[in-house]
Amino acid sequence: MTISPDDVVYWQWSALSLNATIVNTWLVMALLTLGSWLVTRRLSTGTDISRWQNLLEVLVTGIRDQIRQVSHQEPGRYLPFVGTLFLYIATANLLNIVPGYMAPTGSLSTTTALAVCVFIAVPLYGIVQEGPLVYLMHYVRPSWLMLPFNIIGEFSRTLALAVRLYGNIMSGTVIAAILLGLTPYLFPVVMELLGLLTGMIQAYIFAILAMVYIASATSAHQRTGQAGDMHEPVSEK
Repeated sequence: MTISPDDVVYWQWSALSLNATIVNTWLVMALLTLGSWLVTRRLSTGTDISRWQNLLEVLVTGIRDQIRQVSHQEPGRYLPFVGTLFLYIATANLLNIVPGYMAPTGSLSTTTALAVCVFIAVPLYGIVQEGPLVYLMHYVRPSWLMLPFNIIGEFSRTLALAVRLYGNIMSGTVIAAILLGLTPYLFPVVMELLGLLTGMIQAYIFAILAMVYIASATSAHQRTGQAGDMHEPVSEK
């Protein structure tokens, strides 16, 4: 029983190998690139729009609203990154209905790469929002003794992101394979439908958690400013 797409090797030469994880990752990226080009090549600003543009607008509006609710900030600067994470993971998981396809999110290397992207994006957004000095001071609050714990926290949540997504996708594959061996007709169909639902939920959770981490890195300055405003003395008239 093949659990991970890393185990499916299509070509290998010496230390170089081309496995299902790489091939299916390229496939998802190609589909997203081609799909975005087809949908956006004839955008209309009028009332008469295509159903694909309508679907795209609904999707983008939904992602923007979620970002705004989580961060309480304007979503424009975060939309490309968070939206790309959601679309990639959702598309990779939905393609599981294609026979012979194995979601690259079922590979720990893929989920780790996605988590590393979040790990890098969080301080970048924080530094752009607050400046490098103010952002780095967060690691020593309320005391310098918290520095190692805050650093460990950054790495541990990155690890949690990778393992959570990998574990959920892999467990669905294992359960479906077991049921396929026991009852090869009814239960695999039900599990496949549940797997698609789980894949969408995991894409949503991953994107939301990424936005929560980014929001925590960019909103501290605003909270500090608001706290300062609350403690300002009222001027006498």
